[in-house]
Amino acid sequence: MAGKLIWFTAGVAVGAAVGLLCAPLSGQEMRQKIADITDQGRTALAEHGGEIFERGKRMVEKGRRLADEAAELFERGRSLVEGVVNP
Repeated sequence: MAGKLIWFTAGVAVGAAVGLLCAPLSGQEMRQKIADITDQGRTALAEHGGEIFERGKRMVEKGRRLADEAAELFERGRSLVEGVVNP
C-alpha cells in the first residue's frame, strides 16, 4: 500500500511539473501555482502518512500479541515435554 502511494504521489508530482512547464503563465503566477500544488501535496502526504503510521502501529501491536502467544505456547509445550521425560 505504501509503495503504491509513493508511486502515485511521484506520478502526480511529475504530471504537475510537466503541466506547469507547458502552461503559459507569468513568473509570479507560476511561482504561486507551484506553491499551491506543493501545499496540496504536503497536505495529502501528511494525511496519508498519519494513516500509514497508525496502520503500522496496529501491525506492531498485533505482532507483539502473536509473539507473546507463541512464547506462551512454547512454554506450555516445554512443560509438557519435561513432564513426560522427567516424571
